[in-house]
Amino acid sequence: MKVFLKKNIEKIGIAGEIMNVNDGFARNYLLPRDFAVEVTTGNEAFYKSKAKTVENRKAVVAAETSMLAEKIKDTKLSLKCKMHDDGKLYGAVTQSDIVDLLAQKGINVAKGQVLLDKSIKIKGTHEIVIRLSARLQPVVRLSITSE
Repeated sequence: MKVFLKKNIEKIGIAGEIMNVNDGFARNYLLPRDFAVEVTTGNEAFYKSKAKTVENRKAVVAAETSMLAEKIKDTKLSLKCKMHDDGKLYGAVTQSDIVDLLAQKGINVAKGQVLLDKSIKIKGTHEIVIRLSARLQPVVRLSITSE
């Protein structure tokens, strides 16, 4: 089934694209949640003209995310936390903490874009992946010290 996406759907496409998806996925997920509109023979010309403007926007978005990725790669974060005597934190460093640190540096990312393999509970330097897109996943270094 051909659908015109109204919103960005991860692993499917970005808003404004015409995509071929499985019928069940479209009827049970995309259409009821108002994420997409079914493309029929009657409205196909209208949505194709809208889809052409998306191609230009894709290039702009790709350029912006690559610039953001370079900015993130060059960023080093430091966090002071309360610790036990053996170097373990009282709590864990969460995705929200990392988003707040990046926001202080002028980098805005969503909490879901911060990928942590496991929770950070010890002091030292840790590498954290920020997922900007499927291809762009820069790594930022986080240094944790005691207060």
